Amino acid sequence: MEKDSKNWHSRGYLPHYDNSDVYQSLTFRLADSLPQKVLRVLEVDLSILGEDDLDIKRRKLIDQYLDAGYGCCALNNQHMAKVMKESLIRFDDERYQLIAWCIMPNHVHVLIKPKVSLAKIIQSWRSYTGKWAFQNNEEFNLGLALDAKRFWMRDYWDRYIRSEKHYYTAIDYIHQNPVKAGLCQEAKKWKWSSAYADGV
Repeated sequence: MEKDSKNWHSRGYLPHYDNSDVYQSLTFRLADSLPQKVLRVLEVDLSILGEDDLDIKRRKLIDQYLDAGYGCCALNNQHMAKVMKESLIRFDDERYQLIAWCIMPNHVHVLIKPKVSLAKIIQSWRSYTGKWAFQNNEEFNLGLALDAKRFWMRDYWDRYIRSEKHYYTAIDYIHQNPVKAGLCQEAKKWKWSSAYADGV
């Protein structure tokens, strides 16, 4: 499948490929999930690893740091996780086809086939959940700093699915993330995931 340049865009941070003909694997994270000191360590780690496949190495290291649970981890709160889950499911089959999802303590993974712009989908999820978080921070003890200006990090990662193998690898990665992070023994036991099996 040829990827033409008109579907690529950037807001000055990360490049995004926006096309409703492809499945997209998405990751977005809380604003405080990678503190500046962690980002500095990340850059040192990357400088040691060398220049080859730098983007892949950066992404893998960021995933490791996210799984370490930095920041307030507001999505670990049952009330906040429920709001996030409802937000993901709400427009399934309307704005996108929701294939797989997982809500981690400080980030979210989703696999969708969009029917509208990716930016609009992400904005809808983050706008609603971010407002809810600030309005309910004290009542549900979400741990947001009083001077916090944003709930979500400004940008997000997306990767279009390139093959059937990539499709199933992405689903497995999403579902296995809580296991890899040590949050549960089996993917089906993580309540905030499409892999969850009630009553197990």
